[in-house]
Amino acid sequence: MFVLAVLAGAFISLGALSFTVVITESSLGFGPTRLLGGLSFCLGLILVVVAGAELFTGNNLIAMAWASRLIGLREVARSWLLTYVGNVVGCLGTVLLVVWADIASLGNGAVGETVVSIARGKADLLWGEAFMRGILCNALVCLAVWLATGARSVTDKILAILFPITAFVVLGFEHSIANWFLLPLGLAVDTHGVISLSGAAKNILVVTAGNLLGGTLLVAGVYWIAYLRGERMHKDRSS
Repeated sequence: MFVLAVLAGAFISLGALSFTVVITESSLGFGPTRLLGGLSFCLGLILVVVAGAELFTGNNLIAMAWASRLIGLREVARSWLLTYVGNVVGCLGTVLLVVWADIASLGNGAVGETVVSIARGKADLLWGEAFMRGILCNALVCLAVWLATGARSVTDKILAILFPITAFVVLGFEHSIANWFLLPLGLAVDTHGVISLSGAAKNILVVTAGNLLGGTLLVAGVYWIAYLRGERMHKDRSS
């Protein structure tokens, strides 16, 4: 699981990097630019789902198994811890590779400026804003994973992922694992010290909490109540 989690962190990082390059110096206007950026960001979850990897935010859906008493809290905590740490390792490893490759110099340094601008905006978010954007983000991410589980082909899986993930990017929601790439990369290429280190740490902490709440309650919890709660209650009465 840990190795697959490292892969997921790298995959999401590549999606975030693709988003950054696509929106750099775009003259299409805010909405169309975000739309193209969102489509390019989908690369991350497509790789996770199709190639196979373990993403912390998507793994929030195992709360359904816990609610059905198929696994215990220890198994849930172990899964979330392993995937989160693995995702972080994958993100930070990708940051190192991107810095060494000097991707920030693309477009005569414009990509680096975009990275810093994105990271600064995230670090400057208020606590409440970051938390709510985290909740909304992982509701869409988990819905994308939920839709993809019903797909029968690779094409189906990709189509299931495109719309929810593009939407969360377009709407400016916050993804903790993507931020583990964008914020450290921004800090690494920030030559003027405009990004607050404490703000970056606050963002990751608060967004992680928001992602956890959004995935477990708004998706796993709602669908468990809709489809599995009655089955669980029937089994309890039978026993």
